[in-house]
Formats: sequence, structure tokens, C-alpha cells
Amino acid sequence: MQPERDAPSSAIRIQNLTVKYGDFTAVDSLDLEIPRGELFGLLGPNGAGKSTTIRVMIGQRKPSSGTVQILGHDVVREWSTIKPLFGYVPDRENHFEEFTGRRNLRFFADLYGAPHERIESCLAMVELDEAGDLPVKGYSLGMRRKLLLARALLHDPPILYLDEPTANLDIHSSAVVHRILRERVAAGKTVLLTTHNMPEVEAICDRVAIINRGKLIALDTPTHLKQAHTERKVDLVTVDHQRLVFDLDDAADQQQFAEWIRSGKLATIRTREFDFHATFLKLTGTAFDE
Repeated sequence: MQPERDAPSSAIRIQNLTVKYGDFTAVDSLDLEIPRGELFGLLGPNGAGKSTTIRVMIGQRKPSSGTVQILGHDVVREWSTIKPLFGYVPDRENHFEEFTGRRNLRFFADLYGAPHERIESCLAMVELDEAGDLPVKGYSLGMRRKLLLARALLHDPPILYLDEPTANLDIHSSAVVHRILRERVAAGKTVLLTTHNMPEVEAICDRVAIINRGKLIALDTPTHLKQAHTERKVDLVTVDHQRLVFDLDDAADQQQFAEWIRSGKLATIRTREFDFHATFLKLTGTAFDE
């Protein structure tokens, strides 16, 4: 066995990845490096290239050019080595409807070579242990999503890919999923997710990549992206009902704002919160939910 000190520090390394569908370029010279132990968000408007990038990583699509390495292994040349290294939660479910939740997991545990004890621990982890003997056809949409996550965790993979992991989940179940993902990252695992839930991005992602038209256009923490791309403004209403707006990045506005504060003639002051939706719109020219 290769010693741990020789193990690659990067969980995922994407270098100059290009994927074409005929004349259409879905991913255009993409470079990304995701270290071990990071919860990474891959964001972009519909058609930006997110799903295509993930399809390359899970072996469903070959690159037109460039390379993708998973824990140091090339996805094209070393697929048999890579396949056990990840779990995948797709955006669309593909359960055996007539099987119980427990039997669904037993089937996949056998495919993964995972011990059956993992079935019970994974069901309990996503709070489906009491529903484990019910047919999946009777599950709610949220229960179905959680069963997909349980399935992806069966073989305790070092990397987890998730497409819209909390879609159709209530607040409590979303919190359960977030806790599971953060616990895996704390244990040194790597999580890559796509989501349209902006509060989710800010709550759990360590870093975020925004891609548009197949190209990487931003890469940073959610907080730094907001601070770098969202206007810092304050709205004032005076005692005689004037409405004023000051840009806190403008020196003249800062001085006028300070003068109004000292005047004691203000009825209300409201700061504008950093808005990740506004950041996304500014960077892509597209609203996030389009």
C-alpha cells in the first residue's frame, strides 16, 4: 500500500478540461483544484457546464481534451481504480420502487462490496431507519432524496458528488443533510455539490466556483465573493422624510454619511446586506433560478 505521505493533497484536479457536443462547447478549458477535506460548491446558470463537468468525473462523459484526476488517478485511463472512490447523489432518483428502502440499500451494498452493517448505520444517519421496511413507492419526495444519500454513503467513499442534495427536503431534513456533509469534511472527506439554494451555499460551502458558458468566472469563499462583488450601500431616511443613499466605498459619500450621523436628524438607517444573488447576477448576467 502506498504510504499516506505520498498520497496526493488534491482530491480533484481538473486541468484544461474541454467537453464538446458537436460544435457546442459545454466546458471550455476549465481548471479547478479541490483539496481533500473541502466542501466545494459548483454553481452556474442552467447550461453553464456544471452537469457536464460532473458527468466527466463520474465516468459518463469523456473529455474532448484536458484531464481530470481523482485522488491522483486519471478518470479515463484509471477508471476501474476511481469508481470505488466516490459516491454520487443524482438530481433524479432511480430507486427500485417495489423494493423497501432497506432492500434498495442491500442491493447496492452488494454491488459496492460494503458490509451489511453499513445499511443500518446509513439508514439511521438520514433518519430513515423506521421507514426502512416500507416500499419506496410510498416514500415522500424528501424521503427519496435522503435514501439516495444513504446509498451514496454505503461504501464510505472519500469523495461525494451531490446534485441538488436538499431539493424537496424540509428545514429539519436539510439540516440533517448539512450536518452529514460537514461531518464528512471534518473527517477528511471531500464533498462537491451543485445547488440552487443560495442560503445553503453560504451556510456550508468552504469555497465556490461559478462557471458560465463553460468557463470559470469566479472562485473564492462565499463571503469573499459577496464582499468583492456586492455594492456596499446604506439607506437613510431623515426626520423631514428625505431618502438618501450613500456608497460606503466612495470617500465623498463616506464623509456625507458621517455628517448626517453627527447631525442627529436621521429617522432610520438601513445597511444593505451582502447579497449572493446579486453577486451571481453580476458575474453571470443571469438570475440564479433561471
